[in-house]
Amino acid sequence: MHFVAAVDEVEGMRTILGLFEGAVTGMADGYGRMAEKPAATLLHLGPGLANGLANLHNARRAATPIVNVVGNHATYHAQYDPPLASDVIGFARPVSGWIHSSTSAAAVATDGARAVQAALEPPGQIATLILPADTAWLEAERPAPALPSPGPAAVSDEVIDDVAAALKLGRSTMILVRGAALKERGLAAAGRIAAQTGARIACDTFAPRCQRGAGRVQMERIPYFAEQILEFMQGTQQLILVGAKPPVSFFAYPDKASWCTPEDCRILYLAHENEDGVASLEAVAEAVGARGQSANIAASVRPDLPTGKLDAYTAGQVIGHFLPAGAIISDEAATSGIGLYIFTANSAPHDYLSLTGGSIGQGLPVATGAAVACPDRKVVCPHGDGGAMYTLQALWTQARENLDVTTVIFANHSYAILNVELMRVGVANPGPKALSMLDLHNPTLDWVSLAAGMGVEASRSQTLEEFTDQFASAMNQGGPRLIEVML
Repeated sequence: MHFVAAVDEVEGMRTILGLFEGAVTGMADGYGRMAEKPAATLLHLGPGLANGLANLHNARRAATPIVNVVGNHATYHAQYDPPLASDVIGFARPVSGWIHSSTSAAAVATDGARAVQAALEPPGQIATLILPADTAWLEAERPAPALPSPGPAAVSDEVIDDVAAALKLGRSTMILVRGAALKERGLAAAGRIAAQTGARIACDTFAPRCQRGAGRVQMERIPYFAEQILEFMQGTQQLILVGAKPPVSFFAYPDKASWCTPEDCRILYLAHENEDGVASLEAVAEAVGARGQSANIAASVRPDLPTGKLDAYTAGQVIGHFLPAGAIISDEAATSGIGLYIFTANSAPHDYLSLTGGSIGQGLPVATGAAVACPDRKVVCPHGDGGAMYTLQALWTQARENLDVTTVIFANHSYAILNVELMRVGVANPGPKALSMLDLHNPTLDWVSLAAGMGVEASRSQTLEEFTDQFASAMNQGGPRLIEVML
C-alpha cells in the first residue's frame, strides 16, 4: 500500500491497472518486447506472483526485461505464519534470472536500481524484487542513481573466422536466428550472407519478435511438429546459431524424434544469446565478401481481398490486405494462425510477436503492453477463443487506457490444438468424456457480450463480407475493438 501511495509522489510514473496478475505479467512482456526496457509489475505477496507465473514463463522464454516488485509480510510478522505467508522466493525462482528480498528501507532504492540493471542483462531477463512491508513504510534516505545498462558481449574474431570459413566450404548451411538479430539490421546482414553463400536463413517457430513485411528480408520459420522439423532440416550439413538453440520437438511423442537436427550436422555457435548477434552477422557478411544486395527481400504485395467462405485462411488474407504500416501483431491464433502468417509476409512492414513459452493466454496482455509501449502504432491480436479466456481481463485495461488494439477472436469453440495432440500421443478413439474436456460448447462463449462487458466495442462476423467490412473499419479507427470470427 505504501508503494501504491508513493506513485503520486514521484514524477513520471504511469500506473496501469490489470484485473488479474496473469494479465499484468503478460502486459509487462509485451511492453518489454517492444520498448526494449523493463516495465515493473506490482504483485501481492506469493499468491499474486503465483497468479502471474504462466506469462512470466512466456516472458522468460522471450528474454523480455521485466522487474517484478512483490510485496511481502513485514520482516517481523512472517514468524507468526499469517494466512498469506508463502515461499515467495520459491515461486519466483523458476522464472527469474535475479531475485532479491530487501532487508531494510535504506537499501530499497539501491535494490531497485540493481533490479533494473539485472533485467537489462543481455539478452534480457526477469528480475524479482521482494519488498517486506516494513521496508516500504520505514524512513529511507534518498533515491539511488541508475546503474549502467550492460550491453551484449562481443563475439571474438576467432569465432567470426571459423563461421566464415565454414560458409566458404559450400556445404548445405542453415543460419538460425533469434533475438535482436531478427530486426532489420540483423536481417539485412543475414540476407547478404545468404546472397553470397547460398545459406538458408530461418527463425524459431515461436520467435519473440520478428520484423517482417515488404522491404525486409524474409526468414523461413521452423515448423511446429517434429516430423515437419525433420523434413525442414533434412540435408542440412551445417547449422549456424545466432542467439538460438538447435530445434527440438515441442513435446515428446511415442515413436517420434525429440532432437530434430540431423545427427551428422555440424553445429556452430556464431553468437550465444548474451552476445551481439547483429554485429556478428555483419562481421561474417564482411568476412565472406557479402557486400551486395540481401537475398529474400519481401516484395510489397498486399493479398487480394478473398471471396467465398469465412475461415482462418480467408480471414488471414483480409488481415494481410488491410494491415497498416508499422502495425504490431500479437499472435495467439494457434491452429487458426497459419493463413495469417502466410498472408502477412508481403504486407506493410510490421512487428510479429509470438507465443514463446507455449503457455496460452499471452496474446491479449502482450498486445496490451505493446500498445502502451508504442501508442502511435496499430496493434492487431489474432487469438483463439479458448486461450483468450485465460486473460480476457486485459480487454478491460485496453478500454480503460483507450489502447489502439484490434482483437480478432477465432471462435472454433474448441481447444483445437489439444484435439490434435490427443491423436498424436496415440489416442485413436477418444470417448465422449475425453472430447468434452476439449470442447467449448454448452454453453457457447459469446465474445461480443464479453467484450462489451469489459467496455470494448465488439462485433461478430458470420460471413467473409462482414469480416472484411468490420476489420477495415477497425483499421480506420482508434481505440480498442474486438471482432468475433465464427468458424
